[in-house]
Amino acid sequence: MNASTPLQLADTLPPKMTQLLADMGITAFTPIQQQALPDVLAGKDLIAQAQTGSGKTLAFAIGLVMQLNPRYFGCQSLVLCPTRELADQVAKEIRKVARYLENIKVLTLCGGMPFGPQIASLEHGAHVVVGTPGRIMEHLRKGNLDISGINTLVLDEADRMLDMGFIDSIRDIVALTPKQRQTLLFSATFGDNIASISEEFQRQPRFVKIEVEEATRPNIDQYFVRANNSEKPQRLLDTLSHFEPNQVIVFCNTKAECDEVAEWLTDHNVSALAIHGDFEQKQRDQVLVRFSNKSCSVLVATDVAARGIDVKEIDLVVNYDTTRDIDVHTHRIGRTARAGAEGIAVSFITDREDYKLADIAERFAIEPEFLSLGTCPGNFTLQPEVVTIAFDAGKKNKLRAGDILGALTAGLGLEKSAVGKIDIFDFQAYVAIEQRHARQVVKALATKKIKGRTIRSRVLR
Repeated sequence: MNASTPLQLADTLPPKMTQLLADMGITAFTPIQQQALPDVLAGKDLIAQAQTGSGKTLAFAIGLVMQLNPRYFGCQSLVLCPTRELADQVAKEIRKVARYLENIKVLTLCGGMPFGPQIASLEHGAHVVVGTPGRIMEHLRKGNLDISGINTLVLDEADRMLDMGFIDSIRDIVALTPKQRQTLLFSATFGDNIASISEEFQRQPRFVKIEVEEATRPNIDQYFVRANNSEKPQRLLDTLSHFEPNQVIVFCNTKAECDEVAEWLTDHNVSALAIHGDFEQKQRDQVLVRFSNKSCSVLVATDVAARGIDVKEIDLVVNYDTTRDIDVHTHRIGRTARAGAEGIAVSFITDREDYKLADIAERFAIEPEFLSLGTCPGNFTLQPEVVTIAFDAGKKNKLRAGDILGALTAGLGLEKSAVGKIDIFDFQAYVAIEQRHARQVVKALATKKIKGRTIRSRVLR
């Protein structure tokens, strides 16, 4: 984790925790951690506004773990997230910090996943539960989960949970928690809706806001393109041709537009996939896997759908539709320039959107630079060098990444360099393979066994 603020709180943490953080490569706190941790550790309520990649998860993970009683296997901390992807990331981070104690169980409960295995896991208890509001509420209604004894409630990406219509479920969940609890509210943006739920759920919270200057702004070059709505598709293609990026996120304001833009790009020889709130979980998983393993070049997304995407090597962010919320704009472009890398953001501005341009210029203290784009040549393509092969088996079938790698290398004779990222889900697995090997691999796997059985595989298109 990159940071510039000295680890001044090390003296307030037990030596074992300080050593654990050092083993994780954390030698300094980020601004959000520096400002939020004192209140989190003191058990106080907190509203924290910070962008993606700011290190907010660690800020509350340390506090959660420090308050856990390992001997009591009831739910002591509950973290609500808008999407399964974000819940998985948060749970992973908490598990790392939870090595401070022994036998700590962190359980994820999210929609789009089989209900039965979650019930079985809950029967054995869990110290920390991380999940989406809808699925958490289902377990509460069925009596599978008891949150009457939690110490800490975290609402992570609270603004997006409200945008996604989770407020009623959140209210129902909060009503089942103790009144004398700690409530931590983390959000990338802060509007009237956030102020309202803070007043409803928190007690005298402290407000912490990390300004853009303290975050990732310096490594992002922002450019602008004048384009009215009818011109945007061609301008998008011209932009891709101009920068020739490898991985791109294109932000649209509506689901329908995401589908239209992705289809238009595909028709013009650009590898593109859409993602938005209408996607079922399996479909969403496949899109995100293909983008994260670089078998898809362009992801066309709404703001809500983009939450929880953890891809660090984004070369370019394009605001196909420029948002009127400057905090949302900041969050969008923060998808590039992660982990200290340089990034580029391009925003399309219509003739009626100069007020948005003025807000961006003021927030980032920049003089807007408009790109002079040439017309994309007719032979332009943007296609990845790898494709994704899907396997109809996963963790629950005892399939592991090493099994797939072994089947492809030792079993089929592929070089390790031809095999990319491997993702294992409960009942599905995915592997990135160099394009030239894909068909022969699927054909060969049809007659080969992995862990003693034949597993159906196919190339995702």
